[in-house]
Amino acid sequence: MPAEMLTRMLDTKGVRYAALIGPAGEVLDNAGVNLPDTGFVQAARAVGQSLSATVGGHELQDLLVDLAGGPVLLTPHQLNLLVVGFDEVGNLGRVRFAVRREISKL
Repeated sequence: MPAEMLTRMLDTKGVRYAALIGPAGEVLDNAGVNLPDTGFVQAARAVGQSLSATVGGHELQDLLVDLAGGPVLLTPHQLNLLVVGFDEVGNLGRVRFAVRREISKL
């Protein structure tokens, strides 16, 4: 099921890749090209956890990191992290909508 979801994410305008990352940083499944380094994903997860703790433990909904190679949206799902890379910040709304739609199907 995750493989199908990740492949459907590629149908969203601007999306270049989607990956489901496990709690230990392992790639559970992916689709697309130019996936981010797992070290980057673990560092982004740590930043998200730190920010969440700083604001009183409120659960992180999304974390957007705008890199030179394009923005990356990180969205927690259960113990995993959905990582979606896309072409420009202008497509963020469309990407977030697609992420919410696909996560709701899991």
